[in-house]
Amino acid sequence: MRDEYRVQLAVVGELLSAMAEHVGQAMREASRGLLSADRAAADGVLADHAEVGALRSQVEERTYEVLALQAPVASDLRVVLTAQHVAADMERMGNLARHVARAALRRYPENAVVPELTEVFAQMSDIAVRMADKMHTVVAERDATRAAELDRDDDELDALHRRMFAIMFAPDWTHGAEAAVDAALLGRYYERYADHAVNAAAQVIYLVTGEVAAP
Repeated sequence: MRDEYRVQLAVVGELLSAMAEHVGQAMREASRGLLSADRAAADGVLADHAEVGALRSQVEERTYEVLALQAPVASDLRVVLTAQHVAADMERMGNLARHVARAALRRYPENAVVPELTEVFAQMSDIAVRMADKMHTVVAERDATRAAELDRDDDELDALHRRMFAIMFAPDWTHGAEAAVDAALLGRYYERYADHAVNAAAQVIYLVTGEVAAP
């Protein structure tokens, strides 16, 4: 029975790793669609989105099965509950990547990002994808040290978010309200994507150390 339990938990870990890989690739492709007006990339994100939801459903099914049949306690219970929280955060990351892809498609064949903000969003994309890639390692290896790095990545993205607003509110902004609203929404998508990565990493830190990460 114990061997079966360990196998079930291993499968949950594999499912979470697959989710991290999917949401990272989704943001990578959504950002390509956004910054290069690449319709195929954006369409691909929408077409593949259901896979993330399916993976979360599998995580939930496996964890509920463990709870029902194995009655885990203490650290084992922490593993199961942490998996559910991490899966929820990563599903939201996938949703946010989908929002970016949809924003790209709404303006196609025009570029959804004005030239003055292209570099800012390119850097936001790089950081967001880097965070997802780290989450893949964090989940697969339960690496609390690597998980703690995501706070610094999030700080970098927050700084870019502030820079975006500084550009938009500058006296020489000539693109009007519509472009500003598009940028504000997109900035929010990237910011929230990073926040959910940090939340998921905090859950892994809790799993490994038993300590709740400071807000």
